[in-house]
Parts: sequence; C-alpha cells; structure tokens
Amino acid sequence: MSTYSIKDLEQLSGIKAHTLRIWEQRYNLLSPKRTDTNIRYYDDADLKLILNVAFLNDNGFKISKIAGMSEAEMRKEVVSLTEKNLTHDDQINALTICMIEMDEKRFDKVLSTNILKIGFEQTMMNIIYPFLSKIGVLWQTGAINPAQEHFISNLVRQKLIVAIDGQIYKDGGKKFLLFLPEGELHEIAILFAAYLIKSRGHKVIYLGQNTPKEDLLYVYKLHNPEYLLTVITTSPSAENVQEYVNALSERFNKSQILLSGYQIVGQDFTFPKNVKAMNYVRQIKEYLDEIEEVLIEK
Repeated sequence: MSTYSIKDLEQLSGIKAHTLRIWEQRYNLLSPKRTDTNIRYYDDADLKLILNVAFLNDNGFKISKIAGMSEAEMRKEVVSLTEKNLTHDDQINALTICMIEMDEKRFDKVLSTNILKIGFEQTMMNIIYPFLSKIGVLWQTGAINPAQEHFISNLVRQKLIVAIDGQIYKDGGKKFLLFLPEGELHEIAILFAAYLIKSRGHKVIYLGQNTPKEDLLYVYKLHNPEYLLTVITTSPSAENVQEYVNALSERFNKSQILLSGYQIVGQDFTFPKNVKAMNYVRQIKEYLDEIEEVLIEK
C-alpha cells in the first residue's frame, strides 16, 4: 500500500492542501492516519476518494452533495461524466483515476470514447501526451509508484501498436528509419511518430528500443532511408549527447536526422546541418506536413 502526504494529494487532485483540510474538518471526507512519530498520512483509499471528489466538484457538483454520496454513487457519477463530451482536462483527470485504481477496463473505455469522438491522433496530442507528462512529474516526485506508471505506459503502447498496424503502406512517400539508442527504453514517443509517419503514406522501418549501433548501420545500408528519427530520453547521458549526435551526423551523412526527447529539448547543443531537433511531438507532425507539401508540388 502506498502512502501520501497532503501535498501529494494536492499534486494529484489539483485541490489546494488548505481546501482539503477544510473539507476534511467540515465534511469528514478524509481520514488521515498517523505514523509512530505522529506524522499525518493518507492511503490509496483516501487518494481514490479525493480524485473522484475533485472530478465531480470540477463538473458542477457541490461539495456538500458529494460528501453525502456513497463510494458506489460517486463512482457511478464519475463514469457517467467521462462518457460525455468533457474538456481535455476532465478526460486527463479521468485517466488519472484509472491509473491510481489500475482499472484497465475503465482506462480503455475512456480512451476508446475519445478516439471515436475526436480521432486517434487528436486523442494522443490533446489527452494522452499531456496525461503522460503529468504522470511523469508525479512519478519523479514520488506521488505515484513505478508499477502504476508502467501499467499505464503499456496500455498506451498497446493502443499505439494497434493503430500503427491499421495503417496500410502504399508505394510512394519517403523512407523513415526509427530507432532508440542503446540503453533507451522509453518507446511511447517514437511509436507515436511511427503512427504519424505511416498514416501520411510514408514507409516506416521500425527498430524500436535499445538498438545496437551495428544493427542500425546494417539496416541503414540495406534500406538507404531519407530520414532517421530517434528520441533520447535517458540514454545516452547528458554529457555524451553532443558526441552521440555528431557521430550520427557523420555516420549517416546522406540522410536527414530528426531528434527529440528529454535530453534534446531545450538543451544548448550544436546540431550539424543534417540534424534537426524537434522540441515536441507537434513539430514532427508539422515537419511531415512540410514534406507532404513538397511531394504535392513535385
């Protein structure tokens, strides 16, 4: 069982700690426990409760009414609301509840509903990516545990693979070789890039996680792609990124190299002429649109 401070509840729910304390005193919403040294803490049940309370309160329910609901009544209202045409922030909060409860069925329902309403690409751009950014911060601060983060990441990964498989390549377009450097395992961004590229009629050669240099070079020589795309999140380490980028540029000098990831975005690197940094996923989409315009003109 995980334990949370009131600051953790504030980060996860978006409700100020001061407000949580008032609700606790006035409506007896929460039941903090105490450690042997008399420090207050909250458990998983408290977190699930306050996430549902926050969600309902954000959607017009008065706190006095919420306080009178049973757990089952509260959950029923939350489920009903997430199936309606809510804001992106509401959907992100709904996914957060699914993550905390590790509720795969509900998570899948929220995603599927949004995909039907606004399409897969917009769901990724406006809901999944902001949601993943949120849980990345929460994971770093210890507000959620690694199991919850892995649970969600794998569900998103499954959705991406299905979406990619649904794109049928036809002759034409450009060749893109996608890979992650040796030691790099964070695959969501590069999978979404594969979807974007393939959905626009280009050919994707996907090598995935932890690609050895020798394998990358072998596939490159075999297919001669016009573009290489990689995402650097944790590997190589910050002090080795510039050297790695320079080596990529020299080794694959006949191709355009597209880079993104935590170790690239906002960093003060010198990029060779055939290397382009992408600060966020929308830039990949914009770059593909530019390629499309060139192809149409030709």
